[in-house]
Amino acid sequence: MTHLTVHEWGSVSVGVNTPHAFTRTQANALLAVARSHPLANQHGTNILIDRHSRIFAKQMVGVIAATGCSIEILPKIDARTKEPDAELRHRLIRMLDVAFGLKLGHGQAATMARQSGNLLEILIRLFAERLLAEVHRGLPRAYLAQEDDLPALRGRLNIKRQFTALAVRPDSLACHYDELSADTALMRIMKACVVMLRQYARAADTIRCLNELRNLLVNISDIPVGRLQWSQVRIDRTNHRWEMLYDLARLLLKRDWQATHHDNQAQKGITLLFPMNDLFEAYIAALAKRAVRDTESIVRAQAGRLYCLIEDKKEGKPRFQTRPDLIIERDQKIIMIIDTKWKCIEPHSEDTKKGVSSADVYQMMAYAQIYQCPQVTLLYPHHSGLGAQCLDENYKILAGEEKLQVASIDLLQGEAVIVEQLVKIITGNMLK
Repeated sequence: MTHLTVHEWGSVSVGVNTPHAFTRTQANALLAVARSHPLANQHGTNILIDRHSRIFAKQMVGVIAATGCSIEILPKIDARTKEPDAELRHRLIRMLDVAFGLKLGHGQAATMARQSGNLLEILIRLFAERLLAEVHRGLPRAYLAQEDDLPALRGRLNIKRQFTALAVRPDSLACHYDELSADTALMRIMKACVVMLRQYARAADTIRCLNELRNLLVNISDIPVGRLQWSQVRIDRTNHRWEMLYDLARLLLKRDWQATHHDNQAQKGITLLFPMNDLFEAYIAALAKRAVRDTESIVRAQAGRLYCLIEDKKEGKPRFQTRPDLIIERDQKIIMIIDTKWKCIEPHSEDTKKGVSSADVYQMMAYAQIYQCPQVTLLYPHHSGLGAQCLDENYKILAGEEKLQVASIDLLQGEAVIVEQLVKIITGNMLK
């Protein structure tokens, strides 16, 4: 098994006879798996780029695994900062934990990042250990509708079947009844996840854990991933302790296989990829909700959806819908819009724009006008090139009273410190 780690926008060698390179066959297999991802374009070049002697990663992080090989892509905002891969992996796990509510502790996340080989192995181990613990506590059960021909009546009589198919069988009764069973849609998803992950687990302890789970779930039906009944799962007070496992299973299993460019050869692989722009946005959204928890404000992600333009004719249709990353409301009024940007802005001494692109500024000016919002903020990840202090540049938009802030968040700090930074950005602007 050849496993290599690369950073965003980094590359690995292909065809070189060293342990730190993929063979051409392995590279082709990884490229096929990348093309099968739901977010991939026609040739998967927004995930991996093939340059014959090297494979280049784009702005997605996670793991791509194929038969006999895998590549892990870690986030890297500042190439000048030399951090161990374990530290980058730990930060990625923390971001996934916050964004997806995996409920990991800092200590557990750090330990797993150091001990496991890659992100996929970490999540497999996490899923297997937590599922095994819950299975030992007992499986959730539900009453499921059953139909059977029985010698005595149970439940309700199926009159139609009784007087047609069983008309000449007085010894059998067509019964409709409910039976308390663990073979539910939720547990079928759990078993499907166990079966799939067993193909990719490498650590001996994880493999033993998954094998034990296969034995413990022997009475749960085997359902192909594409036929799992996700819509039938209901998380309520009777099974709430399974919510994290369900969310993790969705993360590992649920994909859109209907892409027109899906490569059949890629069915032997697995992708666990996250666009860093989206992950950064989800991470900041979750922490921003914590920042306003004790206030009268609320945070809404990917909301608003107002249009920029309307056709200049009778009954003209609206065009160019907007979708701000974060909208902060108070008393049903929008008081602030935050747009997160996973970019390494580079302010130079002669650059009066502080490294911020004009397109980003124009976008925020449009938000300010369309949503009649007094405060708009561009939020970037902080890095060493910006100096010791986080960015906090404020501007007034000409021909209006709206204000634009350019700020950065230091992701090297823990969530508590990041929340404090967000409190300062949000409440500080409200007081101006």
